[in-house]
Amino acid sequence: MAQSIYRCTDARGNKLTSDRPIPECLDREQNELNPSGTVKRSVGPSLTASERERIEAQQKKDAEEKVRVNEERRRNRALLMRYQDQAAHDRERADALKQVDEVIAAANKRLAELDKQNEAINAELEFYKNDPAKAPPKLRRQIAEHEDSVRAQQRFIADQTLEKKRVNDRFDEELARLKPLWAGAR
Repeated sequence: MAQSIYRCTDARGNKLTSDRPIPECLDREQNELNPSGTVKRSVGPSLTASERERIEAQQKKDAEEKVRVNEERRRNRALLMRYQDQAAHDRERADALKQVDEVIAAANKRLAELDKQNEAINAELEFYKNDPAKAPPKLRRQIAEHEDSVRAQQRFIADQTLEKKRVNDRFDEELARLKPLWAGAR
């Protein structure tokens, strides 16, 4: 005796009954009946491959959105714990900028040292003012090394200036996120 009975109405309106899922009704809902004739459950229509892919893609998108929202909430909580108020945020910005400024000051100090070295090189080069090509190889090498060092320090200072901008941008972005969070916390 069959454990379950499946019943459906096919596309032509015929009522079909079987002891297993009915192939003619795969595209529509089928009722699974108990031996007593009551509806045990409804079995939805079988999905095509493209429909399954679309549903799976939507589920994946929903899951990714849920992860993104949870991550944003976690980041917001972390920001609120780190910065209880704007004064704390401003202090940390000032500290971060101070560190970058100290690095830039050290690079500028190195540039000043290089300028002093350049004076000594120029004093030696004075003897070869009429024909710099006759300068000894050691002096030409010192000139090239000096120019390389100056360019390296200038690039480093430019990089640190960009770092200062990145720090300011990051703190501006955090502040924009924090203001509504602080207002909501009150």
